[in-house]
Amino acid sequence: MRTTLAVLTLSLFTQPAQGQSEERIRAFFEGQSVRLKIEMPGSSEGVDVYPALVQPIDFPRHASRLKRYGTAIRRGEEVLITKIKLKSDLIEFQLGGGGYGTFGDDTSPHVSAETATKTEREKNLERDIPKTTDPVQLRKLREELDALKKARQRADARNRAEAAQAQQIKEANIRQRRLEGGSRFNLRYKPEVPAEAVTPEAMMEALAAYVDFSLITGAGAGPVTPGGTGNGELRKGLTLTEVDALLGRPDAISIRKEGTLTVSTSTYTTRDRRITAEFVEGVLIRFTITSP
Repeated sequence: MRTTLAVLTLSLFTQPAQGQSEERIRAFFEGQSVRLKIEMPGSSEGVDVYPALVQPIDFPRHASRLKRYGTAIRRGEEVLITKIKLKSDLIEFQLGGGGYGTFGDDTSPHVSAETATKTEREKNLERDIPKTTDPVQLRKLREELDALKKARQRADARNRAEAAQAQQIKEANIRQRRLEGGSRFNLRYKPEVPAEAVTPEAMMEALAAYVDFSLITGAGAGPVTPGGTGNGELRKGLTLTEVDALLGRPDAISIRKEGTLTVSTSTYTTRDRRITAEFVEGVLIRFTITSP
């Protein structure tokens, strides 16, 4: 009985502490931008980091994921930290949407081909031919049945060709979504995440070899004002309101879902350039500049 009470008491004090730690790291990181020091795969599998090991990353596995899923975030690119999630044995450090392949994302490129079914006439002919004794009539029935079978085979061939084309389009769409869906680091611990690892300082230390945090800390880059427009230049991490204030009202706005995230795309036109900006939950995650 005393043992049970002790476990319950420990649980009551531990769970709120974990919740407070997660709230702290989420408040510190989410919505901020960082620069990557390594290439990141276009998958929710991301990059596994084992801080307790001498070699924290299994680079052959990392290379395999890059080859399989493509590169969603390149070395030196700025990207928004979109989510921090604490689990029992890992901390998810999600970037630019967390990677394609989460719940609700269609990762299978397979498209099934429809099969042409037999018509009632074909079924009737197959039933009547064995009963027909007249040679002339039998020949006519067989010719008709053969024509119907060939027509069905041609329909099957068309369906397979259409399915193959649809599958190619779907594969290209998935590849593009992987490149646009971001990625993540998985800070993994055994048997569970220690309390001392759930701090901004510990997480930045664990990821220091792979992530440049100077945009958050200001180290080596002068003071950083979160949410401010600074020198008035467009940069990732600005809010939708700040971008509108900088570029004016957008010419067009579109909205789409990326897993559980809502992504809005605004297009702005100035005298000498066209800017396409993508926002996740109202924060700028990427933009492109082209000639109008």
